[in-house]
Amino acid sequence: MYTQSELKQQVAQAAVDYVLPFLTPDSILGVGTGSTVDLFIDALAAHKHAFKAAASSSERSTARLQGLGIEVQDLNTIERMDWYVDGADEIDAALNMTKGGGGALTREKIVASVSDKFLCIVDDSKLVERLGAFPLPVEVIPMAKNAVARQLRALGGNPVERTGFVTDNGGLILDVSGLSIEDPAALEARINNMPGVVCCGLFAIAPASVALIAGQQGVRTLSGNGF
Repeated sequence: MYTQSELKQQVAQAAVDYVLPFLTPDSILGVGTGSTVDLFIDALAAHKHAFKAAASSSERSTARLQGLGIEVQDLNTIERMDWYVDGADEIDAALNMTKGGGGALTREKIVASVSDKFLCIVDDSKLVERLGAFPLPVEVIPMAKNAVARQLRALGGNPVERTGFVTDNGGLILDVSGLSIEDPAALEARINNMPGVVCCGLFAIAPASVALIAGQQGVRTLSGNGF
């Protein structure tokens, strides 16, 4: 039996093998945030001369990339990228995701929006039939914390402020449990339209393009056609 740590390592290496044929010396690769992405960055370092630079979704990933000799460019200097690689806290068969366990959801969504394709890398514990077991992270402007929390409770959620945490953007995170996520894209739009919300952790309006999922039988590819 592989441990979860070993599964993360396997899918991280599989992600490098997956994107490497698409990279050219002029390519810029979007890189996300999290424990699985940390392993992806480590595996990517051996191929740092196969592409030009990376665009990162967090200060944490930027530091790791630069520490391994990979150039990180400001997203404002980049018009588009072919691929963005990131993990997820939950992903369903339609490649809708819940993200933000590490608090970088806003920057992750921004970097993903500049990329043509999103490669999600997870172990099979993150694959679910329906999103919602993992509390939904919502980044808010500090002055709007209570106003947004009241609206989230009106939707049936139970928002709890993430203690002692401030995002790279200076925002706060409300982790919302108890939501009924029947239509992830509609709920994403509704929450994002609440005044004071910076971004919610649903990635359904623009879901993943492809997912690599590591399990006991190996790494499999999910492209939106079901489990």
